[in-house]
Amino acid sequence: MSEAGNSGAAAPETGKAAAYRVLARKYRPSNFSELVGQEPMVRTLTNAFATGRIAQAWMLTGVRGVGKTTTARILARALNYKTADMDQPSVDLALLGEHCQAIMEGRHVDVIEMDAASHTGIDDIRDIIERVRYAPVSARYKVYIIDEVHMLSTQAFNGLLKTLEEPPPHVKFIFATTEIRKVPITVLSRCQRFDLRRIDAGALVAHLSAIAAKEGISVDDEALAMIARAAEGSARDSLSILDQAIAHGAGAVGADAVRAMLGLADRARIVDLFDHVMKGDVAAALAEFRTQYDTGADPAAVLTDLAEFNHLVTRLRFVPTAVEDASLSQDERDRGADFARTLSVKVLSRTWQMLLKGIPEVQSSNRPVSAAEMVLIRLAHAADLPTLDEALRSLDGAGAAQNAAPRPNGTPAGSGNGNGGGTSAVAQTRMPGGSGGAQTMRLVEASPMAEAPPAPAAYVAPPEPVVEAPSPPVKSLADIVTLADAQRDMAFKVLVKRCIRLVRIEPGRIDVSLTDDAPKMLLNDLTTKLRAWTGRSWLVSLSKEQGGPTLAELETTKRESAFLDAKSDPTVAAILSRFPGAKIIDVRIPDAPEADAGEAEVPVEPPADDDETDQP
Repeated sequence: MSEAGNSGAAAPETGKAAAYRVLARKYRPSNFSELVGQEPMVRTLTNAFATGRIAQAWMLTGVRGVGKTTTARILARALNYKTADMDQPSVDLALLGEHCQAIMEGRHVDVIEMDAASHTGIDDIRDIIERVRYAPVSARYKVYIIDEVHMLSTQAFNGLLKTLEEPPPHVKFIFATTEIRKVPITVLSRCQRFDLRRIDAGALVAHLSAIAAKEGISVDDEALAMIARAAEGSARDSLSILDQAIAHGAGAVGADAVRAMLGLADRARIVDLFDHVMKGDVAAALAEFRTQYDTGADPAAVLTDLAEFNHLVTRLRFVPTAVEDASLSQDERDRGADFARTLSVKVLSRTWQMLLKGIPEVQSSNRPVSAAEMVLIRLAHAADLPTLDEALRSLDGAGAAQNAAPRPNGTPAGSGNGNGGGTSAVAQTRMPGGSGGAQTMRLVEASPMAEAPPAPAAYVAPPEPVVEAPSPPVKSLADIVTLADAQRDMAFKVLVKRCIRLVRIEPGRIDVSLTDDAPKMLLNDLTTKLRAWTGRSWLVSLSKEQGGPTLAELETTKRESAFLDAKSDPTVAAILSRFPGAKIIDVRIPDAPEADAGEAEVPVEPPADDDETDQP
């Protein structure tokens, strides 16, 4: 890399020490060929530039540290690329152009970077709208890079729409966000969207290894794998961890140093702990856990690693090629494959569910060590228990064997009583009942010598099963809100609508993510209230996935769409033009279903800008 290669060289000895630059800045990509793990986006942009189909606005989205801001700067450099031999937009940035250095350092006068987190209001957008009419000072295009664009207010987004749809030919917009669902669809529809992917662990390991070689640092392969796993697909996070590990290890990075620095457990010891749990050896499992805790491992991290290994074993059962993952240790590969061959999917699934429930218990407990030990005890105790299907099959087999067993006097169950007469023997047997304990059934044996079967003995009918009222169906967040409404729990209803994002839902289980302002006890409250309101137990899990929009966000989008549709209606437009100064202040749908009528008639606050007609 042009910038990275030069910066990676040792600085000459001077009287004054050069300022230290962290690895994440020192090795920041300066052209598309240096971007790690974003080949689909680079290929699309290359084709667009080659055919002259250059968009007016781009939306870059992805998790933190995958290169959104860096990609925006490289894109601004490509738009304004100019050398002695080339004066047109290009993605081939091998040579340093006239504007390249200033753009990559964020100091070019025609490339304006704005952080929407600190410039959220309509006044900041008005300033942009007023300046876009002026031509660039020295570059080909005036480029506006707006980072964390989802932080803009609704009025700011509305003010940007017209300029974004019909910008002057010399202006380009590049937006970056980690919360794409918070960006209005009216803005997204005016941009080309690129989803920057999490970087594969193998690519991160190779990237970190190359940087360590340039820095002259010795790094263990196992340490690189741990850093790549901890970074969770973020190049910036991986470089920050590597920077910290180099300082921690005084110039050399070993697996033990990284493990101690991150509070991780030894992966080989995690496999040993998994082995003890699967064998049901509680004493060995607790001893192994205590040893890991004494060496600095966090209790919740141990259970999280245990869950990850359980997932790896399950995945290897169906995808054997997953053993080639570069982030895995050799012990995980070999022993994981052995476990995948010997453990059933039902056992692995049960272990996963118990860990999924146990990890939040440990994280929220004021005694995490004790909580983690109790989780391990439950896991080890359940490891040798039969699954529900196996238990039912064993009961059926035991019942069949009992019916086929010889009678106490040596006669089969279907023969007479041995007296040769026409009498019948009546026996009572106790059978396991469904709800009220054992049920009694009278069994009658008829002699084969009888000319006519005797009258049937009295049959004691089993009690009628108790039919419980069906629990209210819960298939969406809207159903939970309906339940809260029926229970007159208005405070909880507001929290569900405002703070919960649904990831997935199925009977008895719901995976969600929470907004930043969600109360800490919201998941516990959701579990308790669902159990009380539906009459069944629910597993409520906090997912790492982002999930869908909240109900409050959906309602806001619905209101904005209603105003947009109203304004575009020819009749409404004619009325507004006929009566100067008239404004749309409310939108109501008369023939909407009754369930939606309340939402349709909620007044919508129009924008406060008196110079423009209200945005629909």
